[in-house]
Amino acid sequence: MVNAVRKAIESQYKGICTITEYQSYKDPVTKRTSHKEVDVLFNQPCKLSFKSISSTGENDHVGTVEQVVKLFIAPEISIKAGSKITVTQNGKTNEYSQSGVPAFYTHHQEIILELFKGWS
Repeated sequence: MVNAVRKAIESQYKGICTITEYQSYKDPVTKRTSHKEVDVLFNQPCKLSFKSISSTGENDHVGTVEQVVKLFIAPEISIKAGSKITVTQNGKTNEYSQSGVPAFYTHHQEIILELFKGWS
């Protein structure tokens, strides 16, 4: 039963993602410590879900629309805070970063994402 449920959830995954970390390394020639992007996970099946939320502030009468992006991925995947998550789904590729603590479930986890704005 457990495998059937997970298989059903993962059958909805239409995307793949690559997880990239910004890691420090010591240059053997110059002995200087620098940083570089290191891909730590490749072509991991996943799914993006999009939700639009509209709101109006108290002092203005102009409505705003905000998009919430949620990543669905296997529960055993560990994504460090600050990682870049590159997702390709429906022929589109976007870079995101994790904006919240993952919600873990038995068969998957859900992570709220925001557009990647650069390494902090």
